[in-house]
Amino acid sequence: MTDASTMWVEDVLADLDRTGPVPLYFQVSSTLEAAIRSGRIPAGARLENEIAIGQRLGLSRPTVRRAIQELVDKGLLVRRRGIGTQVVQGQVTRQVELTSLYEDLKNAQHEPGTRVLTHEMRPAEAGAAEHLGIPVGSDIVYLRRQRLTDGVPVALLENYLPPEFGDITTEQLEARGLYQILRARGVTIRIANQKIGARRAHGDESELLGIDKGGPVLTMERVAFDASGRAVEFGHHCYRPDMYSFETTLVAK
Repeated sequence: MTDASTMWVEDVLADLDRTGPVPLYFQVSSTLEAAIRSGRIPAGARLENEIAIGQRLGLSRPTVRRAIQELVDKGLLVRRRGIGTQVVQGQVTRQVELTSLYEDLKNAQHEPGTRVLTHEMRPAEAGAAEHLGIPVGSDIVYLRRQRLTDGVPVALLENYLPPEFGDITTEQLEARGLYQILRARGVTIRIANQKIGARRAHGDESELLGIDKGGPVLTMERVAFDASGRAVEFGHHCYRPDMYSFETTLVAK
C-alpha cells in the first residue's frame, strides 16, 4: 500500500456522519463513487484491504466490505487476485458498430493495453477456413491477445487473418489496435457479420480475466470484409460482464 492510496482513503472519507440516519456503508460507497467518477481517485489506484480501511477510519469490516461490494457491482472497483481492490473508470459500454475494442476504449477516455499471448502461423482448421474462404490446412495467422483497460483485464481476443498479414509484428499488436494496423496497410473494412452471446469461462480464461473459475463471460464472434467483399478477419472474443456491455439502437419499420 502506497502513501498516496492511504491519503485518498483518509482525505475522501474524512467527513463521515456517524450520528445521522444515513448508513455508514452507504456514505462510504457514495463518497468513493463520487471521487472515482470525478477523477479525484484515479483509474488504476489500489485501495487498502477492508481490515486496514476499517481500522484507519474506525469502521467495522462488514461496513467496509458492503461499501466496497456496492462499487464492485457497479463496475467502479475490481478485485484482482494477488493485487487487491483496484479502481476502474466505470464499465466499458460498446456500441455495436464496426470498430475495434482498442478504438472504443480510446474514445471512452480509457487507456488500452495489450498483452500478446500467441502470435503464429498455423494450418487453418475447418471453422476459420470457412469463414475466411480459404482451403482447410492452408497457412493462416492466429492471434490471441489479452486486452486491458487502465491496467485491468477486460477481454480475451482471438483472431484469424489471411496469410498475407503474416508480417504483422508483435510490437505493432502491443502498440495499436488490429483494425488500425489493417487500415495502415490499405485495408478498408466495409461490412461485418457479428454474433453476440454468453457462456461460462473455460480453460485459462478465468485466470486471464481475473474472474471466478467458470464464471460468466460475454462473447462476440465477427467476420469482417473489405471493400471488395473478401473476408480479411475472423475473430471470437470474450469479455468480463462486470466491466463490459454492448449497446445498440433498434428502429421499428
